[in-house]
Amino acid sequence: MTTRDVPARIGDLPPIGRPANGALLQAGITTLAQVATHRRRDLLTMHGIGPKAVRLLTEALAEQGLSWAD
Repeated sequence: MTTRDVPARIGDLPPIGRPANGALLQAGITTLAQVATHRRRDLLTMHGIGPKAVRLLTEALAEQGLSWAD
């Protein structure tokens, strides 16, 4: 799957970029609730997910009253 094949937005996730979306899709993560079951450092180990994507996810989690598993 190339990044062109990855949707710009997935479920209720914020726009974090196609490479990060692709990594989350491969891991079966499509919602903020699913993100909240993971540790921030574990997502950072995924190819395509960097500090900016984690920051955007952290902000989106906080807006929904959610937080990381760590």
